[in-house]
Amino acid sequence: MARQRRKHPVGRLSEFPPGTHRVVRVGRREIGVFNIRGTLYALPNLCPHQTGPLCEGKTTTGTLVAREENDWRFEWAYEGEIVSCPWHGLEYHVPTGECLAFPEITLRRYEVVVEDGLVKVVL
Repeated sequence: MARQRRKHPVGRLSEFPPGTHRVVRVGRREIGVFNIRGTLYALPNLCPHQTGPLCEGKTTTGTLVAREENDWRFEWAYEGEIVSCPWHGLEYHVPTGECLAFPEITLRRYEVVVEDGLVKVVL
């Protein structure tokens, strides 16, 4: 029998202005809640590399990428959408949970809803 998912309040929407994130606790889990241009995302505060506190970085940023369709020239991408682990610098794209260095590694993402001005993480 499937476990029913619950909405866990983690703060008021005003506590998550665009361009910011913070780590919240839901039960025994620490979760990073990010506001990227008005859309809320939630990731585990755990880097799979060596279990570092992934979401405790001070800011989200962009990163340099080189793509075949651009003749492998470096370009700045994902502005405001990247969090890097403070332990070893592995970068993750917050909206998708994908590790930029190792695309086969994808973080679990949690659904975030806003109801009556309250931010809730669904687990």
